[in-house]
Amino acid sequence: MGGNGTVPAAHGKGGLPPDPRPVRVAYSWRMGLTWVDLIGYLASALVVASLAMTSVVRLRIVSLVGSVVFVGYGVALGSIPVIITNTAVAAINIWFLRKEFSANRDLGAVPIATDAPFLQDFLRSHAADIAHFHPEFTGPDADDLVLLLTRNGLPAGVFVASRDGDTLRLKLDYVMSAYRDSRIGTWLYRRGTKAFTDAGARQILAASPSPDVRSYLLRVGFRASGDDLALALG
Repeated sequence: MGGNGTVPAAHGKGGLPPDPRPVRVAYSWRMGLTWVDLIGYLASALVVASLAMTSVVRLRIVSLVGSVVFVGYGVALGSIPVIITNTAVAAINIWFLRKEFSANRDLGAVPIATDAPFLQDFLRSHAADIAHFHPEFTGPDADDLVLLLTRNGLPAGVFVASRDGDTLRLKLDYVMSAYRDSRIGTWLYRRGTKAFTDAGARQILAASPSPDVRSYLLRVGFRASGDDLALALG
């Protein structure tokens, strides 16, 4: 105590007052996380989760939600840079998603020779994934109809069917995991059926498909016919 009865102020190194930040940090930790902290952690988790997505569409959707949450976090903090950056990210995701689900998407089904080296390489590269959905598929025969499915001019999948008069018997309908949410199958069996009718087909039959494939084919327009599924081509 000083000579005048007052308590001298505490001083840190060099005679400066001690840094109060460690005290505030410890106090905040003891009091627990605030709702603003939780919003920030949620936004961060969503962004990290989006990077783990193998589907392009799911990546964009989760990234969009994460960026919107980050905008809320920026508003809570009053941080203009956080708000501007994540608003831009959200707008980019919305633009790509609109393009992905647009009726004018650049999707295609291009005939390809059964012995084409690219086709053989593609089937070999995705053999494990193909076997999961089509365990009976061993490869195309010489007279099969084979279509290379494309998205924005790049390979996205393969369709293989044997010919039986004006009927195509489905052997393989495979789309890479990155594009399974891009609705390529919906396009193929609706707007893209010209690829089948040009080959002289009037219907497609799928004999006893696996549960996953059966569920998918029913969603894109096939109808049950006993244990088989059928799609009439207009």
